[in-house]
Amino acid sequence: MADRPRFSAQTLSVLAALAADPTAWLHGYLIAKQTGLASGTLYPILIRLADRRLIEACWEDEQPAGRPRRHLYRLTSDGVVAARAALAEAPAKPRPAHGRPARRRLATEGGA
Repeated sequence: MADRPRFSAQTLSVLAALAADPTAWLHGYLIAKQTGLASGTLYPILIRLADRRLIEACWEDEQPAGRPRRHLYRLTSDGVVAARAALAEAPAKPRPAHGRPARRRLATEGGA
């Protein structure tokens, strides 16, 4: 068990997004939307996962009109195994669908 990596909650959310369809290539913006992570959190996670060879990355084949090519990510075969194991062991925590905690309304804000 000592060589099994521990993943942060943020990394687990990235792994979950990628593991939903392990053969699909996802771009960073889509992963950010699915996880609710800011780019300053997401891209270092993606870099660490690539350094561990749990994900692979490539550029889109063609540059679409009006925007630059995107970097695409997907799990490697080792990444699929690691993601499934980590997600199976992770405690389930309820999360809002948009990835951010709900804002509590103060008694002084509009309404009764």
